[in-house]
Amino acid sequence: MPVPSVFRVAVFPVAAHRPILPEVGVLAVVAVLVVLGVTGPVPALAVVALAGAAGSTLAGVRLSRLAVGVDSPAANLVGGRLARRRAARPRRAAALLHAAVVTAGLTAAVLPVASAGYRPTAALAGLAGTTALLGGGLFSLPHRPRTSARSRLRHLLDGAAPGVGLVLVAWLLLPYADVPAPVRLAVAAVLGVLAVDVLTVSTGPHRDSGIARCRAGAALTLLALVLLAALPAGPDAGRAALLAVPPLVTGVLLVAAGVRRVAQADAGTVRSAPWIWPRAVLPAVAVMLAVVQQLQAGLLPDRTAVLLALTAVPALVARELLGGAGQGDPPAPEAAPTATAPTATAPTAPAAPTAPTAAALTAPASATAMAAAAAAGPTAAAGAFAGGGGPAGRAALLLALGARPEPASGALLVVDLHLTELPGPVARDDVAAEAVHRARAVATADEEVFDLTGTGLAVVTRAGPVLAYALGTRLLGELARPYEVSGAVLRARPSVGLAELVPGRPEDLLRQADLARRRAAQLGRDRVEWYDAYLEEQLVRRLDLERELPGAVARGELDLVYQPVLGLADRSPVGTEALLRWRNPVLGTVFPTELLPVAEDLDMVGELGAWVLDRACRQLADWSVGGRRLWMAVNVTTRELTSPDFVPRTAAVLEAYGVGPDQLVVEVAEPRVAADLPTVTARLAGLRSMGIRTALDDFRVEQASLTQLRRLPIDLLKVGPEAVGAIGDRHHPLLDVVVTVADRLGLEVVAEELESAHQVEGALRAGCRYGQGFELARPATAERVEAYFEEFPSTSR
Repeated sequence: MPVPSVFRVAVFPVAAHRPILPEVGVLAVVAVLVVLGVTGPVPALAVVALAGAAGSTLAGVRLSRLAVGVDSPAANLVGGRLARRRAARPRRAAALLHAAVVTAGLTAAVLPVASAGYRPTAALAGLAGTTALLGGGLFSLPHRPRTSARSRLRHLLDGAAPGVGLVLVAWLLLPYADVPAPVRLAVAAVLGVLAVDVLTVSTGPHRDSGIARCRAGAALTLLALVLLAALPAGPDAGRAALLAVPPLVTGVLLVAAGVRRVAQADAGTVRSAPWIWPRAVLPAVAVMLAVVQQLQAGLLPDRTAVLLALTAVPALVARELLGGAGQGDPPAPEAAPTATAPTATAPTAPAAPTAPTAAALTAPASATAMAAAAAAGPTAAAGAFAGGGGPAGRAALLLALGARPEPASGALLVVDLHLTELPGPVARDDVAAEAVHRARAVATADEEVFDLTGTGLAVVTRAGPVLAYALGTRLLGELARPYEVSGAVLRARPSVGLAELVPGRPEDLLRQADLARRRAAQLGRDRVEWYDAYLEEQLVRRLDLERELPGAVARGELDLVYQPVLGLADRSPVGTEALLRWRNPVLGTVFPTELLPVAEDLDMVGELGAWVLDRACRQLADWSVGGRRLWMAVNVTTRELTSPDFVPRTAAVLEAYGVGPDQLVVEVAEPRVAADLPTVTARLAGLRSMGIRTALDDFRVEQASLTQLRRLPIDLLKVGPEAVGAIGDRHHPLLDVVVTVADRLGLEVVAEELESAHQVEGALRAGCRYGQGFELARPATAERVEAYFEEFPSTSR
C-alpha cells in the first residue's frame, strides 16, 4: 500500500541558512541571455531588460520579505522601545532598497520599448530615482563607529590611485561618437568612482559584513545604470549595452543578500585582513588592457588620458608620506610599552621616539614600563616586574598590541595549560613561572611572552600564518611535559588559540584568540585552533545552548517526533522511533546532534534521557489502547546506559504505563560502544533478561564492528547509507554481507536513512525485513503519526 503523501512533506522547520539555489538559477539564466545577445539571436536591449527584470524580481522578493518582517528577527523582538527601534532599522532600509532595485529593474525594462531618442532620458531618470532610494536605504542601515580623520584620509588616499586608473580606463573605452569631452569625462569619473568603491569595499577588512555587501551592490547597480545612460542614442548601442548586465544583476542580488545579513544582527563588527593586492593589481591591469585596445584600434592616448595618468602620482606620494608619518609618530600614552619578560636580567635603554621595538616592549627596567606600572598602582607595578601575571599581564599584552606598528602583521597565541589536578596557589605560581620559562625557550628573540593568569600565557609573534601555527605546535609539545613542583608531578593538556594581527582594537584581538583557545579546549585540548568569523558564531551558539538548556524540561520545551518503521514487504508500520527535539523560543528547534554534546558537558544526559523514556512509553501506551502491537525505539547514550539505575528505572516506567517489555526497543550507537564494552554488554543483557529488545544503531561495516557484534546481546541491527549504498546505486554488496551475518546471529536488520526508491528496492532485495527513511515516512508529531496508523489495519507481531 503506498505511503500517504503527508509523510513525503518535510516536517522540519525552515533551515537557518537560506539556500542560494534561486540566485544561482537567476545568474545561470542571465549568463545564457548574455550569450544569446552576443551571438545575435536576441537583441542586446532585450537581454538587458530580461536580465534586469529577473535580478530585480528575485532581489525585490527577498527585500520585501525583510521589509514586512517575514525573514527579519526584529519582527519578533522582545525588549525596550529603544531596542525595538534599533532592530527595526534594517526593515526600513529593506523597504527603501526594495524600491531601489525595483526602480533599477524598471529602468532596464523600458529601454527596449522607448524610442532611440528617449533612451538616455529614461536611463537618467531611472538612475536619479535609484540613486536617491539607494542612498536613503544605506543611510538607514546601522553604522560602524566613526574612525579618526587621519584614518579616513589614509583610506581615501588608498583608493585615490586605483580610482584615477579606473577613470582612465573608462575614458579610453567610452565611445567617441557624438559625446562631448566634458560629458565623457564626467561619465568616466562617475564610473571610476563607483568601480573603485566596489573594489575597496570588497577587499576591505569588513568585506564579509552585510553593510559592505549592500554598499558594493549599490555601487554595482549605479555603475550599470550609468553605463546604460551613457550609451549612444542611436543604433550604435548594440552589444555595448550587454556590459551593463553583469553589474546590474550582481548588484541587486548583493543588496538583498547584504540587508538579510544585517537583519540577522550582523552590523559588520567582524574584521578580516584586507586584501592589498587586488587594489594594486586590478586597476593597473585594466589600464594596460585599455591602452593596448586603443593602440590596436590605431588610436593614440590624447591629452586628457595623459593628464589622468599623471594625476595618480600625487595620490601615491601623499599616501606614502602619510603612511611614513604615521609610522614615525611616537606612540600614544595609552599605548606605551611595558614590562613583560619575566626572565630578563638586564635593563634596556628607554625607547626612542620612533616605532616601538621588541626590546622596548620587553625591557623590565625601561622608563616607560616603570611609568605604566606605577600609573596602574602598586599592585600592578609589582606584577609587572614579577612577569606580568594576572591583570597586569593582560594590561601589558593590550599595551603591546596597541603599540604595534602599522600595517600590523603576525599573530597572537593564547595558551591555557588545563592542569589535570588543581594545585595550591604556591604550586600554581611555580607552574606558571615554569610554563613562561619553557615558552621563552621556544620563542625567538623578537617574540614576546606574557603571563596572563596562573595557568595561562600569551605570545605575540610577527611571523606569518604558517610559522605562527608551527610555533603553536612547538608550544603544545613543550608545555605538555610534566611539571615537578612542591614534590608533586603535575600534568597539563594545553590548548592554543591563534588570531591574526589585523587592524583593530587590542581587546578584539585578544577576544578572538581566546575564542579560538576555547574552541581548541572543546575539541579535546592538545591542539591549535585558528580564529575565524564562523568559529565565533559556533562559540556564541554554544554559549547560548549552555545558557538555555538548564530548565528546559521544567519549562516544557522538549518534544518528541516519531518516525515510523515499516515492513519492506508490504509497507505496513511495525514500530516507530522517538526522536528528541528541543523547541526553544530563542534558539528555535535544536536537534540531538547539537543538543547531546551540550547535555553531556552539563551532565544533563540522565535528565533528558529519563524524560524521553517516560514520554515515549506514555505515547506507546496510548497507541496500544486499540490493540495495535507496535514497538517504540528509544535512543540512549552510553553514559546513560552504563548508569547503575538504568535497568530498574526502565522497568519502573514500563510498569507505570502498562507497556509490555517486548514493545520497547533500546537503541545504542555502535561507534561509542567500544569505549565501555563490558559495562554496555552487561546492561544490554539485563534489559534482554526483562524481555526488552535491544538494537545497535549506526552500525559500521568494519572488521572491528563485525568482531564485537558476537559479544553484544542485541535483537536488531540498524545499518545506514554506508551499507545501503548511495542514492541511485542498485548494487549493495556490503548490505548483503551484513544481512548474511545477521541471519547467522539471529538478528533482524533495519535499513535506515532510505531516501530513494532504489535504496528501498535494494534493501528489500538484500533481505532486509524492515526499513526506515524519508522515502518511506518522515518524522512527524504524534497526532500525524496516529492519523497515519489509522490507514492501516491493526497488526500483531
